[in-house]
Amino acid sequence: MDYTIEGLRTVIEQYDGIASLEQLQKAGFSRMMIYAGLKDGVLNKEAHGNYSIADQQPDEYRIIQCRSDKVVFSHATALFLHGLSDRVPHTLDITVPQGDNVSKIKRDYSNTRFHYCKKDLWQLGLTKIVTPQGFTVNAYDLERCICDLIRDKKNVDTQIYIQAIREYFMHHCKNRKIIKYSREMNIEDKVRTYMEVLQAV
Repeated sequence: MDYTIEGLRTVIEQYDGIASLEQLQKAGFSRMMIYAGLKDGVLNKEAHGNYSIADQQPDEYRIIQCRSDKVVFSHATALFLHGLSDRVPHTLDITVPQGDNVSKIKRDYSNTRFHYCKKDLWQLGLTKIVTPQGFTVNAYDLERCICDLIRDKKNVDTQIYIQAIREYFMHHCKNRKIIKYSREMNIEDKVRTYMEVLQAV
């Protein structure tokens, strides 16, 4: 069993701490061996048939990302991942295309808040970003984050909003890029106002 434990650990680490049943079986582990790992407390079964090592803290961002390739971390959560907010998010903001069924993710992760966007806007600003534990997940770039904040201002924490808007427009603003995004999201006038006021300071 020792070889099995170390073997499971090695394979799961190759998949950044989370491996699917299919990946473990391809590596030569039978369902019985995987069941034994669960029974002995070596493995944890994460949602959607993924497994992690029990003595390691799994990356929640990565676990949720594994549930759907349509999951994109956005709003205040993406700002944190970009380093534009120092507040660790207790609720994870996630954007998915309209019509995407995320009921199971909502059920399994109560600390998620879902935002829905038109399918033609879902890829706008889509990028990859590294989580605090070193894993790569989907997130929106800074310009999309700022546009989302401005569009959803009434639902955003005031302190996070003010800090992000000031920091972005005064130190990180890519004028042409954010104007392009804001035009597609129908908030160009609001974005230009922030640019005029904060870049003049």
